[in-house]
Amino acid sequence: MEVYRIANQATQEQRQFALYWADDPVKTPTPAGHWAFIANDQLKERKADLGTAAKTFARLNMAMSDAFVAGWHTKYVYNLLRPVTYVQLVIDSNWVPGLMHTPPFPEYISGHSVQSSSAAGVLDNLFGANTRFTDNTHNDRGWGPRTFPSFQAAANEAAMSRMYAGIHFRAGVEGGQVQGRCVAQKVMAIKFDR
Repeated sequence: MEVYRIANQATQEQRQFALYWADDPVKTPTPAGHWAFIANDQLKERKADLGTAAKTFARLNMAMSDAFVAGWHTKYVYNLLRPVTYVQLVIDSNWVPGLMHTPPFPEYISGHSVQSSSAAGVLDNLFGANTRFTDNTHNDRGWGPRTFPSFQAAANEAAMSRMYAGIHFRAGVEGGQVQGRCVAQKVMAIKFDR
C-alpha cells in the first residue's frame, strides 16, 4: 500500500528525485557512472595526484562492483515480486508506476540502494563523512548542478528515489542500504601497497 500511495501521490520533488537518480543505461550514466562523476569532481576539486586518483577509483569501483554482485545474488535468493505485480494482484489491477518501467528482475534488494550506499561509504571514508558537494552529473541535461550536505544524503535520496518511482518496496530500499554499507566497510578494510 505504501508504494502504491507514494507513487500515486508523489510530490514534484519526489518525482524529480526519481528521474534524477534513474541513471538509465544509454540515456544517462549508469548508477556506477553517476558515482564515478561525483568522485571525479571531488578529485579535481582537491587537485589530487595520479596515485590518489587511482586508489580512489580502485576502491570506489571495487565497492560498486561487489555491491552489484552481492545485490543480484540477494535478488535471486529471495526472488521477491515487484510492487507492480503485488498491486495489480491485490489492490488495483490497472496500476502501473507512472515514472519509469519496472525492471525485469526481482525486487529485493534495490540495486540502486546497495550500489549508492557502497559508493557513499567509500567516498565518506576517503573525503570525509560530512563533505558538502555539488553533483554535476546531469548538468548537460539541465538537471543540475545539485548540492548535497554529504555523500550519505545523496545515497539516501538515490535509494528512496526507487520507492518514489514505484518500483521498490521500503524493505528493498533499506536492505540495499545496509548491504551497501557492509560492502564499503569490507572494501575499505583492504590494505593497498604503496
